[in-house]
Amino acid sequence: MFIPKANRIAVFSYLFREGVLVVKKDTVSPTHPHIEGCTNLEVLNLMKSLQSRGYIRLTYSWQHSYCYLTPEGIEYLRGYLALPDEIVPATHKKAATRPEGRERDEDKFGGEGKPAFRGGGDREYRSREGGFGRGGGM
Repeated sequence: MFIPKANRIAVFSYLFREGVLVVKKDTVSPTHPHIEGCTNLEVLNLMKSLQSRGYIRLTYSWQHSYCYLTPEGIEYLRGYLALPDEIVPATHKKAATRPEGRERDEDKFGGEGKPAFRGGGDREYRSREGGFGRGGGM
């Protein structure tokens, strides 16, 4: 299938930027929901081509194809799009470290560090005497 170069570059750049791509198995859809100017059929055929060359790993579930870039695919797209080595897909970026825990308000806790809403921690709501369920009773 002939795919215009502008559409091919749009699909490849989106795939490289995100690292993953979701394609619905819908050959008559006029556009792909995430990529401007491309039909869904063009994206399907490009992903099929990349899969046959081993550049993506494809998982199919419920009429959707989930395409994941492999390391060989990253190198291929980096050469095709003429990108430097410093640019990596979003799935390969390190997640930002979590900020340290925030300071807790002292009014939420009772004197010994127990939650104040539990009645001081002596559990009056679950007494041992009385009751007819599991283990309680006469």
